[in-house]
Parts: sequence; C-alpha cells; structure tokens
Amino acid sequence: MSNVRLKVQDLFVAYGQSQALHGVSFEANANETVAIMGRNGMGKTTLFKALMGVLPTKSGRIEVAGQDVTKDESFRRVAKGIAYVPQGRMIFPTLTVEENIQTGLENSKTRRIPEEIYALFPVLFDMRRRKGGNLSGGQQQQLAIARALVTEPKVLLLDEPTEGIQPSIIKDIAKALNEIRKMKGITIIVSEQVLSFAMEVADRLFVIEGGRLVHETARDKTDEAHIKAYLSV
Repeated sequence: MSNVRLKVQDLFVAYGQSQALHGVSFEANANETVAIMGRNGMGKTTLFKALMGVLPTKSGRIEVAGQDVTKDESFRRVAKGIAYVPQGRMIFPTLTVEENIQTGLENSKTRRIPEEIYALFPVLFDMRRRKGGNLSGGQQQQLAIARALVTEPKVLLLDEPTEGIQPSIIKDIAKALNEIRKMKGITIIVSEQVLSFAMEVADRLFVIEGGRLVHETARDKTDEAHIKAYLSV
C-alpha cells in the first residue's frame, strides 16, 4: 500500500488571463510535514486554495490517499480527508470556542469534542465559553487548528500559521503540530515565511517563486542562507 497521502501533479491555476501556478508537482507521505516557503504573492495561498477546491484548476491532478479529488467541491474533499486552516484563521467571532470547534463536527454522530483536542491546546479548554472574537491572534490560530483536527483529516493544510503571532505562541503551535503528527500520523502541509518555524516542524522544505516550486531540500540538508535569500525582498 502506498505511503503517499497527497500527490500533486503538474498543477496549473489561473486568475482570468493571469497564470498563478505553473506546473506545480510534489508528494507528501503519511506522517510527514512539508513546508512551502515563499514571499507574499509567490503562489502559496493560491496553491492551498487549489488543493482545497476553493479555486478551480486549469489542469493537473490532486490525489488524497490515492483518490483523485481534482474535480471535487471543497466539502467533498473534506469528506475524503483534507482539512484547511486558511490565512487569517476565519474563526466565527460571535460563537464560543466550544461552538467554533463543534462546527468541525458536523458529520460526527456525538458532536462531542475529543479530549485530545483540549490536551493539545489547554488554553482552549480554559476559554471554551469565551467568544472566538475575544481571543488573541495566537489563541484564534490554535482554535482554527483544533476545528480542522476534529474533522479527522488525512492531510492538514495550514496557510501562514505564524502570521501576526507572538513568538511564545509560535513555539506552542510548533510543539502541537509535532505532537499531532506523532499521535495521528497525518500529513501536514504548511505555507510559511518564518524559516525557524519551518525548521522546527518540517521534514522537507520547498520554495515557491512566481507560481513555481524552485527549490526542495530535506530539513537536515537545508542551507538556511540559501532559503533566506529566496525569502528576502
């Protein structure tokens, strides 16, 4: 049985006449974290939206655990095992923390939040009755990840999870992601500009530039200066 959880082949995405992704191809295995590094406007969010079905693909193929999801609508991709934490988190500000997490449990029979979620993010248990809009940016990010995790994904997509978050919370998020992978063996794809965070969570790093993957390296072979050169304007 194949260990490949996410397979992206020759993906092209366009906004009208403007080409945004140019033949992007990569694979990610079960129990692997892959970081897609790049400056703003290089195609990270476009790639994630295409993987999630929010943006249509012009051509190419996306497989999750061997199933072709290229033509599937977003909700069908969720059912087949993709969860997405978008840039900006997109939590429901007027719902409580508990209610926010329960929105990820629509297909669950019990609607009960698994204890492991609060074990991973103790702050969410402490604040479970508080409205999502009253949390800090870092707490909202943890909430968005928790909501994605209760869908029991095979592949978790995280778009710019450290954006606007204080360093101590970034460390908490890195620790939680490593714990999640260990516990559940899921595949995590994270888009990022903070190299230190990527080095803490990712097994492999890719660099995207102008809608193309231009560099790939294993974490233990990463030339950090080389990656930083891509990330600097």
